[in-house]
Amino acid sequence: MNNPVRLRLAPSPTGEPHVGNIRTAIFNWLYARHHKGALVIRVEDTDQGRKVQGSTEQMLDALNWLGIDWDEGPDVGGIFGPYFQSQRLELYNSIADQLLDSGRAYYCYCSSERLTLLRQEQSAKKENPGYDGRCRYIAKRDVGRDKLSDVKPVIRFRMLEEGNTVVDDVIRGRVVTENNLFDDYIMIKSDGFPTYHMASVVDDHYMQISHVMRGEEWLPSTPRHVQLYQALGWIPPKFVHLPIILARDKSKLSKRHGVTSILEYKAKGYVPQAMVNFLTLLGWSLDGSTELFSVNELVDNFSLDRISKSGAIFDAEKLNWMNGHYIRSMDEEELGRLLLRYWDEFPITDIPKVEPSTLITDISSLIQERLKILSDAAPLIKFFFCDEAKYEASELIQKGMDVDGTKLILSSSLSALEEVTEFTSDSIEASLRGLSAKLDVKVGQLLGTLRVATTGLKVSPPLFQSMEISGKKRIIKDIQLAMNRLSVKN
Repeated sequence: MNNPVRLRLAPSPTGEPHVGNIRTAIFNWLYARHHKGALVIRVEDTDQGRKVQGSTEQMLDALNWLGIDWDEGPDVGGIFGPYFQSQRLELYNSIADQLLDSGRAYYCYCSSERLTLLRQEQSAKKENPGYDGRCRYIAKRDVGRDKLSDVKPVIRFRMLEEGNTVVDDVIRGRVVTENNLFDDYIMIKSDGFPTYHMASVVDDHYMQISHVMRGEEWLPSTPRHVQLYQALGWIPPKFVHLPIILARDKSKLSKRHGVTSILEYKAKGYVPQAMVNFLTLLGWSLDGSTELFSVNELVDNFSLDRISKSGAIFDAEKLNWMNGHYIRSMDEEELGRLLLRYWDEFPITDIPKVEPSTLITDISSLIQERLKILSDAAPLIKFFFCDEAKYEASELIQKGMDVDGTKLILSSSLSALEEVTEFTSDSIEASLRGLSAKLDVKVGQLLGTLRVATTGLKVSPPLFQSMEISGKKRIIKDIQLAMNRLSVKN
């Protein structure tokens, strides 16, 4: 490429970051990094009425969590700043003045009441909604903002009425739209802030953005942007409109289909590698079959010609499978550290705070194969961090057993384990399996009772290894408590 590759992420601070916006961010980042270009973050905060406090920080935190870095932005600076659109009003006003002077823009004094009535009339006549151009010729540049009425005017862009506008999209190809389908859109609102249609074009030009990569929902609006580029004598960037993300029912993914915020996936215990891998495959494919990629492999192989035109289905089951794969691929120490960081940010409410220790590494090795998401871990291992296992006495009694038989299992196991000198999983197993034959009970019955007594679970991490980690003193105490509970029950 002759010109430097520069892409931008342009979040609006209107709520938690949606997986669709994050997918777009990942695509922009991958393309920038593949071509050793620059990624710019620009906060589009011109819609002051919809601004949600903390949204920008949430987006940046989400990107950091995923490992997506940027070269310019509100937190790192850059030569094309400021990077909040609300701080660039002087630039937008100067461009608006230029368009007013050239006749490609005009003041509009129509009240909100008139525009509401206009839309209602158009709807009744089954006409396409849009501005009727009333102020096109009466609101001249030299009239001034407050001369025609008490209404504070907006500034509208004068769209061409004849001919066609062509959008050359990298994915969609040549898209031709008749100009008479467009109304004159608002560039500067009555509060002095620009609309997206104006601000995005101005900033993309002055920030030297080479590729505008965004969701396909913006494709119908792009002719408006192209005409603005042409009116100002600017060369448009390359447009790349990404396929939408669909739910299983083929409708656009929304909250009614479940979780859509990337922060909720973080809170549930999904890992960044899996999220990046999964979201990249929503609309992009290397060969149609390979599904697992490292981040470096994605950067090395990412190209625009492999992006699909069709909508991509968000398959939660596939995400769970992929997340489990990445968890199982970690070494035990890495998983232990990850679990500790996760519980530090999302504390487990029903157990004490888990302090960093080598213990967590030993524990994580027991459950690694069972985890799909990090939040799966706490129910499996919380007994390690509680003073005693929580369960009902009746849960100790296994199928085919009675209270007396269960007491015998517990008392005999207690005696056998007290005799074990080296309290290792191998010696524990040898002692208990031999006891099963001596008591003439099934191994499953004996171990089932001991599993409930020492973990509070019917399905637990490997029992003998869990006993070793808990230690002889704790296991003896657990069995004694179980015997007491059965005695009370009886």
